[in-house]
Amino acid sequence: MDNSEFTGTWYIFEMEQWDEDYFNMEVQAYIEIEPDNSGCFQFGLVNGEIDGRVVDYPEGKRFEFTWEGNDECDPASGSGWLRMKEKDLLEGEFRIHKGDSSIFLARRIK
Repeated sequence: MDNSEFTGTWYIFEMEQWDEDYFNMEVQAYIEIEPDNSGCFQFGLVNGEIDGRVVDYPEGKRFEFTWEGNDECDPASGSGWLRMKEKDLLEGEFRIHKGDSSIFLARRIK
């Protein structure tokens, strides 16, 4: 399924679980989705590589993904999802396996 509405680099500007001082502490928090459904992200001290797919629901499309990477230099993994709220604005969730989860908002930058 076409993921073009999710493709690009998105700056995370709000997270339910963490404040801006944390999620932007090393770099501007972001999530990047490639046309082949792969991608990467970083917020705070959590970063990883994404493997995802578009899933069609009655209320609209979602990009659902799993990820693996690091949380404060320790191996970490989890899952998440993205959905369009409006043009160039998405809502999503990061879940850390056996850890925290957070809803977030992000704006497309490119």
